[in-house]
Amino acid sequence: MTTAGPARPTAQAWSAFRPIAPGQARITGGLWATRADRNRSAAIPTGLKQLREFKNLFNFEVAAGRAEGAAIGPIFADSDVYKWLEGAAWEYGRQPDQELLDDILEIVALLAKAQDDDGYLNSVVPVRDGGRYVDLPHHHEFYCYGHLIQAAVALNRAAGRSELLDIAIKVADHLARTFGPDLRHDVDGHPVIEMALAELYRETGEQRYLDLAQYFVDARGTGLIAGYGLPPAYFSDRVPLREQTTVEGHAVRAVYLAAGATDVAVEIHDQELLDALEVQFASMAAEKEYLTGGLGSRWEGEAFGDPFELPTDRAYAETCAAIGGVQWAWRLLLATGKPAYADQIERMLYNGILSGVSLSGDEYFYVNALQLRDRALADTERSVAHGRQGWFACACCPPNVMRTFASLEGYVATADDSGVQLHQYVPGTITAGDLGLTIATEYPWQSTVTITVESAPATETSISVRIPAWAAGATFDGAPAEPGTYATITRTWQLGDRLVLELPMEPRLTVADPRVDAVRGCVAIERGPLVYALEREDQPGAVAPDDLVLDTAAALTEQRSELLEGIVIIKASGAVVDHDAVPGGYTGQPGPEYARRDTELVAIPYHLWANRGPQPMRVWIPVQ
Repeated sequence: MTTAGPARPTAQAWSAFRPIAPGQARITGGLWATRADRNRSAAIPTGLKQLREFKNLFNFEVAAGRAEGAAIGPIFADSDVYKWLEGAAWEYGRQPDQELLDDILEIVALLAKAQDDDGYLNSVVPVRDGGRYVDLPHHHEFYCYGHLIQAAVALNRAAGRSELLDIAIKVADHLARTFGPDLRHDVDGHPVIEMALAELYRETGEQRYLDLAQYFVDARGTGLIAGYGLPPAYFSDRVPLREQTTVEGHAVRAVYLAAGATDVAVEIHDQELLDALEVQFASMAAEKEYLTGGLGSRWEGEAFGDPFELPTDRAYAETCAAIGGVQWAWRLLLATGKPAYADQIERMLYNGILSGVSLSGDEYFYVNALQLRDRALADTERSVAHGRQGWFACACCPPNVMRTFASLEGYVATADDSGVQLHQYVPGTITAGDLGLTIATEYPWQSTVTITVESAPATETSISVRIPAWAAGATFDGAPAEPGTYATITRTWQLGDRLVLELPMEPRLTVADPRVDAVRGCVAIERGPLVYALEREDQPGAVAPDDLVLDTAAALTEQRSELLEGIVIIKASGAVVDHDAVPGGYTGQPGPEYARRDTELVAIPYHLWANRGPQPMRVWIPVQ
């Protein structure tokens, strides 16, 4: 039933690739189908229950005059309702269900009742801290609007229901009457409105929404945040976007802003802005991104650090930041057609995002550290030492995961005038015009992807597949395929034609740039798109990973296992280091000689750690 995915450039936009509607790209099996099903059956119903229990919906009842009481929760509590609505809307488009639609429309009716006549809508800000727009850096009013608009677009596309879109249009019109170059000159402290307004323009054709999105992009970095007496770098407001050469500040805000700016750039044909955004993404990937695709290295400010400042045990790597990274990479992929962006989406999906949710689908990490030390203290609510949680006081991540999983089919493939491009490898079906394909694969556990033509036009059409940068030795239709490119075959296809993509999946060792001080002298294990980790439960004798070293001269071996619902584990040779035999503390040169004994190391996919309870874990392993 869905007619389009989360980002749909107009026909006039610069776009190397065009999205395929989720209804025309279906995931029918494998890892991602399982996760999507649990998102539907466990996460979304539980999320609605949590929104009731944590009083997010109660706040709207008060604003609508249906209840009495003080607003409860964070200043941005409305945004969690909107992200849940977006996830529920995409899920309804994936599998229509009247009960789910009834839940959605009940909340939409409440929002309509709570909305002011002039279009303003917020259940917390007007009754707390001074009223409307008095503290844009911290009150998140535009941020809430952005998620409302995104939910409205999703519901209109997924269900053909315009009730929420009507509310969103009133909000956007109110904004357009209030802010702009000749009106109030200001920006919100938390970007996302830029993406939302661009998509509302795409949905409605109303130029004023794109103009306002462009204004908010151009106004960032002109000193507006500093005018409140606040540090501008935290808000991505230190330098105009066209002049930035890297990402900085709060990681989620930075990538949301960049994604929205990419939308604006392609719609207004702004090459300078698009070029700057590509430079910023490249800098992020090379200097400020974890191996897992995690973004944000500092707990203070949930922020990007300096170049190569990537601590493992204190990694923040917020789940929302990886989701925003996917949204930005997707937009750059559509704009440029460069496979590196699809590679980034794969890395972030399989590692930076998937680690943020439990196998059961209803518990979450806010923070995604790459190491948990033995005897680590579970201090703050967000510490990974607590394990995944059902909800958070600041609950941005759970509904963000919900909307991502519900719309995931939209990231699988694209089309252009020549044919179809396959970016992510999942069992399923793809329809692009007259070309229909079935994809059979057990990726990421196995290496073969088989594409079968189910329908085809009577003219030559191209089928392109992404060859990941890690896939040295890949073949497509029996011919060598160069990593980091798209392999393309063009012909007049016949019903039943088959193409086979082979992606070598041998385990490999990865080293970091030597300027990443936290992991100097360490290696990580990868296999295909997956980053692996050592978890104590899997090691012989339940040795903590803190006491293990890896022998890089020995071969890595893989083994299919029923562990954690069926995975490939990787075994390596190494040693247990008896650190306790030598008194701790600092010593002179040479350092102490630690006793060692040989052992086997067992690694599991990083995204699955802590599904058997929180326990010592590490991704980067010291070498022997």
